[in-house]
Amino acid sequence: MKATLEFIKKNTVFVIAVIAAAVTMFIVPPDKEYLGYFDFKVLSCLFAVLAVVCALRSMRFFYSTAQKIVRKFDTARKCAIALVYITFIGSMFIANDMALITFLPLGYYVLKTTNMQKYMAVLFILQNIAANLGGMLTPFGNPQNLYLYTKFHIPTGEFIHIMLLPFVLSVMIITLCCVIFFKNERLSITIEENPLDHKRVALYMVLFAISVIMVFRVIPYYVGLIIITAVLLVENPKALKKVDYPLLGTFAAFFVFSGNMARIESVRVLFAALLEKSTLLFSILSCQVISNVPSAILLSQFTDNYRELLLGVNIGGVGTLISSLASLITFREYTKRNPGKWFKYLLIFSAFNFVFLIILTLVMMIVK
Repeated sequence: MKATLEFIKKNTVFVIAVIAAAVTMFIVPPDKEYLGYFDFKVLSCLFAVLAVVCALRSMRFFYSTAQKIVRKFDTARKCAIALVYITFIGSMFIANDMALITFLPLGYYVLKTTNMQKYMAVLFILQNIAANLGGMLTPFGNPQNLYLYTKFHIPTGEFIHIMLLPFVLSVMIITLCCVIFFKNERLSITIEENPLDHKRVALYMVLFAISVIMVFRVIPYYVGLIIITAVLLVENPKALKKVDYPLLGTFAAFFVFSGNMARIESVRVLFAALLEKSTLLFSILSCQVISNVPSAILLSQFTDNYRELLLGVNIGGVGTLISSLASLITFREYTKRNPGKWFKYLLIFSAFNFVFLIILTLVMMIVK
């Protein structure tokens, strides 16, 4: 019983997704059309990226790389900017949730060893925002991007063009926040050495390149899936065990949920009408209630306006605590290290996130 409760606590969104899918199955009983709900390319690409990232993380590759960068900075402000930018850039290549899992502990380590824990809430929140908004620029930076990129066959150049303005604006606001909320206090940081096995790193980088070209449709997704799985089974089977399977399960459950919702006539009429008025605004609001990944999957059934939907489910990743799966990871990491301080964290989190949400929404509403 205790293990079950712990699983539910760590994978709340997955459990909710399964329950939501199960409820709709009573309304739309399972039939042969269910097989058409699943986008196996999305699931395969997501699995491949997560598996390779887990292999690299098992070698502390990202941690070691980040340490070398942080070593070059000697003030709280510079260090905060470095950590936030590392998270920002990391989310573009290893997905937002993986960037947070990888770089939040580094932020904690740096602040603890320099006795600067007073900055922890703000740093974690800015890293969280950086992960959610940094991943918007690439098709594999956020899970919802991978799904929409694949579903609508969006050309890569057009994808980047759509997301470039909010991305640049996000970088500017995050940088300004780092300058305002972190002082130029000097830091003395002791970084532990972590020698890397360069041959294994090279191998995993090749696998990562394969996972990327899978996303960009250079090779059939099933070919890449077979290669990556086979190599990791031999080279690092533990990496396959550490893949975030609840995240994959969340996608699968929401495929069922959204597929069934799209077959309910009253829902189809309502959502189509709301999206016709403003796909951008409705998708942003939807994320605040049901998170950005399920919003992307669900709303894509009712509109072909992928430009505004793509913008909406990325901008909508900031806001409430549940607007992005990644935000729950940050909340969990902070409260684990600062028990009893969840309410204060939530207030600061909401203040920062809603400022970002309002600015980005207003700008994109004006220029759309």
